Amino acid sequence: MGIDTERDIEANMQIGPTDQGMVRIYIEANGLEIPMDFEPDEAEEIAEEIRAAAQTALNISKRRK
Repeated sequence: MGIDTERDIEANMQIGPTDQGMVRIYIEANGLEIPMDFEPDEAEEIAEEIRAAAQTALNISKRRK
């Protein structure tokens, strides 16, 4: 399975600060809970990667129209 492989899995994702000064990404799917804690600078890097991926996806969808 790769990042481009589509799956029919429903999941919930929550993102927020912890009381320890970390950023938590919490994913729950099919009874499985995955809490992932990141230092704030790591979270900034992840946010930048998400923004870049979103921009690339927008560019791809615009070309297809």
